[in-house]
Amino acid sequence: MLEDILDPESRDFVTALASGLEVIRAFDSEHPRMTLSEVATRTGMNRAKARRFLLTLHSLGYVRKQQRYFELAPRVLQLGYAFLSANNYRGVIQQYLEDITLEIGESSSLGVLDGEDVIYVARSAAKHRLMAITLSVGTRLPAAHTSLGRVLLAQLDGAELDNYLANLKLEKHTEKTITDIDKLRHQIITARQQGYAIADQELDPGLRSLAVPAFDAKGHLIGAINVSTNAARVDLDTLLGRYLPIMQKKAAQIRLNIN
Repeated sequence: MLEDILDPESRDFVTALASGLEVIRAFDSEHPRMTLSEVATRTGMNRAKARRFLLTLHSLGYVRKQQRYFELAPRVLQLGYAFLSANNYRGVIQQYLEDITLEIGESSSLGVLDGEDVIYVARSAAKHRLMAITLSVGTRLPAAHTSLGRVLLAQLDGAELDNYLANLKLEKHTEKTITDIDKLRHQIITARQQGYAIADQELDPGLRSLAVPAFDAKGHLIGAINVSTNAARVDLDTLLGRYLPIMQKKAAQIRLNIN
């Protein structure tokens, strides 16, 4: 369930904090080092504002400055570690993901919903590589086009899902990408009814994935676990006939062992 989101116009909304986090998020694998002008462009800030935030983050140890370039410092990892530490189920789920990889020979991940993205918080990687991008803990992918994301969106109630889809802009990634909101809604509702979701080559050609929701013993949603395969190697019948029962069994074990 989505929590009530504070309106940016609210007196309780701290604009400076939001802007500082926006500067941190501006750095990614394609932009690991940037000049002041580049940071200002990516965040939509003017140079003076971007400079103040960069220098503040630098003084706090979250950003490093090398001549005219800025880059994130290792201290930023503490922010992500705080999340992982607060959610101590990760170590348990990591073992289940590794069991899945060992049993079927495919990569398996745990993802949570974060805005329009699904973010990977645990992963067991198979030796073969499926996507052009490297998937790891912290990777963000568009929720609408992933099995993880659709399973998580399926946990929203009707009003929450309507609001989510009303503000969503779909981007075409492959010839199979669903770009019609009504078709996407149907896929999400179907995932809610059947308890699993499949994304078939919508984000990356040849990538086929299956996901199921993961709950704790109290019935609280932890996230979703998936298995990623190569469409040329694993057909849909195998995905549903062999892999789905394994994923459902692991999800049931997670529910029994995480309080």
